[in-house]
Amino acid sequence: MCGRASLTVNEAELEERFDSDFYSEDLERYNPIPNYNIAPTHFLPLLIDKHPDQFQIYRWGLIPFWSKDIKIASKMINTRVETILEKPYFKTAVQSRRCIVPLDGFYEWHKTESGEKHPLRIQVKSEKIFATAGIYDSWRSPDGSLLNSFSILTCPSNEFMKPIHDRMPVILSRQAEKWWLSPENTWNDILGLMVPYESDDMKAYRVKELVNQVKNNSAELLEPYESNN
Repeated sequence: MCGRASLTVNEAELEERFDSDFYSEDLERYNPIPNYNIAPTHFLPLLIDKHPDQFQIYRWGLIPFWSKDIKIASKMINTRVETILEKPYFKTAVQSRRCIVPLDGFYEWHKTESGEKHPLRIQVKSEKIFATAGIYDSWRSPDGSLLNSFSILTCPSNEFMKPIHDRMPVILSRQAEKWWLSPENTWNDILGLMVPYESDDMKAYRVKELVNQVKNNSAELLEPYESNN
């Protein structure tokens, strides 16, 4: 599961990395970055298959178009790639509503032999922005307003992640990003992308327990934990 993450860059860095642009009014309205402690319900910049050259601001926690209310979003922050074709809704979503969710880290809590849980920040070794695969939808509330939302795809963990957690987000290689977003590609075309990222290109370090509280959101969360012992 991926339930907490970070994107600590500014819009200019994202625009350069993905060769895509922001709408200035979206940045002013949502102010989504930098975010050191991303959690479900937060708004994030995405690239969607319909407009791969323009960042869109979507809410984390998928709300299907047919949902009666917003509560379902808490159960839809992640979607398993192994079972994504088992239900018609998800099958359609992965065929026609694919997105990239940029991150520069995600958090997991490692359980020690003594039963303690220590927060770890996990990154690619370059410590730079990486692209995770997602699906999205648009939902209209009873009052008529439109809410765009997304879910991050997850897969079984690679060898690096297994001691930490049994699942991880689907991280796309630079070469796979455009392939994932291309509407011309079917699920069979992109199935090979739905695999664990290379273990040798990942790193993790323990961070302060400040990250445990979503209200804490500052650069201090990125600092390595230092024991007082």
